[in-house]
Amino acid sequence: MHSVKSSWKNWQLLTEQGRHIWAFKPTSTDINQHLQNAHNISPQEISLAAEDFKFDKQVNPNSGDKVFRFAAFTNNFRGFTGVTPQTNNLEQKKVADSVIKGINYFASLQSADGHWAGDYGGPLFLLPGLLIASYVTHTPFPEAHQEMMKLYVFNHQNADAGWGMHIEGESTMFGTVMQYVSLRLLGVDKDEPALVKARAWIKLNGGATGIPSWGKFYLSILNLYDWQGFNSLFPEMWLFPKWLPFHPWRYWCHSRMVYLPMAYCYAQRIKMPENDLILSLRTEIYSEDYAEINWPQQRNTVCDKDSYTVLSPVLKWMNLFTNSYEKISCGWLRKKATDYILRYLNAEDQQTDYINIGPVNKVINSICIWHAYGADSEQFKQHVTRWFDYLWVAEDGMKMSGYNGSQLWDTAFSTRAILESDLGQLFPETVQKAYQFLDHSQIKSEHATHEEFFRHPMIGSWPFSTAENGWPVADCTAEGLSASLAVHESGLIKPTIGEVRIQQAVDIILSYQNKDGGWATYELSRAPKWLEKLNPSEVFADIMIDYSWTECTAACVISLIEIQHFYPDYKSTELHKAISAGLAFILKQQKADGSWYGGWAVCFTYATWFAVEALSKAKGKGYYNDTVLANSMQNAVAFLVSKQKIDGGWGETFKSCSNLVYTEAETSQVVNTAWAVLALLAVENVDRTVIAAGVNLLQSRQTDQGDWEQESISGVFNYNCMITYANYRNIFPIWALNRYYREMIQG
Repeated sequence: MHSVKSSWKNWQLLTEQGRHIWAFKPTSTDINQHLQNAHNISPQEISLAAEDFKFDKQVNPNSGDKVFRFAAFTNNFRGFTGVTPQTNNLEQKKVADSVIKGINYFASLQSADGHWAGDYGGPLFLLPGLLIASYVTHTPFPEAHQEMMKLYVFNHQNADAGWGMHIEGESTMFGTVMQYVSLRLLGVDKDEPALVKARAWIKLNGGATGIPSWGKFYLSILNLYDWQGFNSLFPEMWLFPKWLPFHPWRYWCHSRMVYLPMAYCYAQRIKMPENDLILSLRTEIYSEDYAEINWPQQRNTVCDKDSYTVLSPVLKWMNLFTNSYEKISCGWLRKKATDYILRYLNAEDQQTDYINIGPVNKVINSICIWHAYGADSEQFKQHVTRWFDYLWVAEDGMKMSGYNGSQLWDTAFSTRAILESDLGQLFPETVQKAYQFLDHSQIKSEHATHEEFFRHPMIGSWPFSTAENGWPVADCTAEGLSASLAVHESGLIKPTIGEVRIQQAVDIILSYQNKDGGWATYELSRAPKWLEKLNPSEVFADIMIDYSWTECTAACVISLIEIQHFYPDYKSTELHKAISAGLAFILKQQKADGSWYGGWAVCFTYATWFAVEALSKAKGKGYYNDTVLANSMQNAVAFLVSKQKIDGGWGETFKSCSNLVYTEAETSQVVNTAWAVLALLAVENVDRTVIAAGVNLLQSRQTDQGDWEQESISGVFNYNCMITYANYRNIFPIWALNRYYREMIQG
């Protein structure tokens, strides 16, 4: 263990106002200075023995975030020196000790700027996109990074020699081809035994012609797939009248901001020049001679292992039209479209300080900007600097995160968990630092081009990650507001988020509410649901518009209810109406078995907790019929009780998300258990033995230091891709135990 720890020390996380960069043997703690010197390390200094980062995904494909946690704990952990509550009740003392131990450990992971950093990996198709951008633009990563990236890819190879779309997923063509190509771009020889086996998997399953459309796109950029085999992205669509129901401005922002740079690359037919590696790869990933492939016939070819969403007849007819248009496309109109797209890309870069909304459009934007302005341009250099914001190091290697982090989201939840009972008063410094980050992260100004490029107003909102990211989210705003109010109520600090900013947050939450009464993510729903028939992705569902979700709605309802306690006269009529409509939406989403489907975490226990939390806060306050609320909550309790395992816990697998049916894990999961316990504690007259059994499970899994081990993956997006939230294993057990303690002392 000593040698492992010694190797981990080579990597240090540099942080600044939420931004974090992993550095190999940094000579400075200044992020910008380090990035200037990152390539100056000699190969002899890269003591990254693979033995030190051995990782057995057969035991658990989820890393425990041990590199970060080892360093943070070593540098920051202090024994608890506060005064614990005095009681003769042994059960109360046991729970209090567990909460204090949990918070004390978790506080050691808090960054100096107040946020909690952590692993936000999981999807395996992200890093390949970044490596392709690096290779095509001739902008290699430092050798230390490349070695760690190789380790990560090798560590997540499945037993059948393929790779999944995410770390827990079964092998797919998308996952396998992208990882295979990545390793070759990183310099791994094709005769490496792991690659020989992967190559056999690819050819046994039909070859790379069956890769889904996003894979076809990336391979086309690399000149490993012919653009003729790619359905037209019809760049001219961006010039259509805005009133059309299928204009791209109506898309869900993540889809909009991915297909925008894709359209530029398609219009320009950007591709890597042929070289020995490209020519060799053409023989390695196809089952037939590359020169003999009928590319137009491959446009809709998808391996059976990858197909999650079947292309609709409407989309196929549209593709027929747009593909035909490519044969006669008008040059001046195409140029007008690409010029507009480039202006839009520049606006996105400026609005997000070159972070961009997420990892996929980040790498494709980089390629577009390189193509448009060159490798020596300031714009492209800014992009390259921000590549490092997306990289994370854990014991399984270096991965690309699903965002530039989950900083605000995790910090807001952590703050609320700590302050759930008076035990939070024992950690004033932790709360103060968290509040400072909340204060810094609230968005205080508008983008100059937000209207021109279809952005929702944002003053008063909070983002998912950092203020620099510049993309606020409805439920992140709600959680930021709720966390700020919790700190204000604690009395631990003098508030710096004043009444005006609180009211701005309320206003922006109200502005996000959809006509169906629910709340979506980044924006209002801008198009009818039939637009989903144009979903071209094959591997994701519900990506075309921003749908209302149970969790997002519940978070917003909760924050609006809470604000009325602090500011009862502020827009009381409007708030009452919004809350009532939100509750109606939540009730409508409840399934016959009493559960709610979770779109952003695994899965039914998650959304059921959120829904019950909102209903319980509304009960007795005149927002809705109390009998209806009570009946709904009792049905939810019945559902949760029916899913409790023999050991007292709850556990779901990611297949609950993709199959839309509760799928039980082999063992209880502390995160699912914490959500269930939180929900049950929010409802009156629940069998205490049921709750106590869940609490006992959480306590039994807690380590001596106060941590909990990483178990199964707990996050999801678009139904079919899972994502890691490393801090959930601490946040929610602490929150559940803290709530249990509060109820115990209140009697």
